[in-house]
Amino acid sequence: MRAPGGFSARARARARARARVPAAGLLVAVLLSGCAQSVDPIERLGKKAAQRVHPTESAYRRWGLASPLAPAPEAPARAGARTADTELPPVVDQVRTRDKVVFLTYDDGAERDPRFADMVRELRLPVSVFLTDRVAGPGYGHLARLRAVGASVQNHTLDHAVLRGLPYAGQRAEICGQQDKLARRFGVRPRLLRPPYGRYDETTLRAAADCGVAALVLGRAADAHRLRPGDVLSGPGGPGPTEATLRLLRRIQREGFTVARLEDYL
Repeated sequence: MRAPGGFSARARARARARARVPAAGLLVAVLLSGCAQSVDPIERLGKKAAQRVHPTESAYRRWGLASPLAPAPEAPARAGARTADTELPPVVDQVRTRDKVVFLTYDDGAERDPRFADMVRELRLPVSVFLTDRVAGPGYGHLARLRAVGASVQNHTLDHAVLRGLPYAGQRAEICGQQDKLARRFGVRPRLLRPPYGRYDETTLRAAADCGVAALVLGRAADAHRLRPGDVLSGPGGPGPTEATLRLLRRIQREGFTVARLEDYL
């Protein structure tokens, strides 16, 4: 039997059921959207985007800083990288830039302080860690955590031997050997090398070039002079790198600088 208007009761029931479907779908979308908003923004954006997220002021206060570090300028082209396979990599302890930025670099040891990785993560602090396998080998698990929060892992040779004066084969083994170990461990071959004790020769440059190194990076002691644009600062290793880095960050702020990622400039 048809009801007035030409539709049976069953047809009208089916129509009402279809009308409710979009509303239910909308409710599900709203609920899912609400759940998505509860996820950490850093997880949603991914690692590269997360590096552009500026930390909150509360994070700076927790670490004893009076104000946030200024954001680094947009990264320039890698002016320091080799432009041809026949060129030797440059040696830098100061990047040529007019940006009021400095770079924080660490040799083996900083990863042993459990608070260091927390500081790097919460402050979104761009740091580069140069690793010697003989020293860092037992701590690679800690280094994986440090790299996961944004630190860059670079080459400091296999055994921390003085490279200058070694024959080519010995230097290549020290440099390429650590390139291979770090690539197997972290899935990425380092672009930068810090020669142990800052000692190198032309053979070092040839061996580094053949191992795929783009630049040799030395470092300046932060307390040796007033900061200059592009300074590559050697952070303290061993015990207490977190507190020493926080003191350095306060000085960087006082002198009107900020911290940038070294790999963006080389």
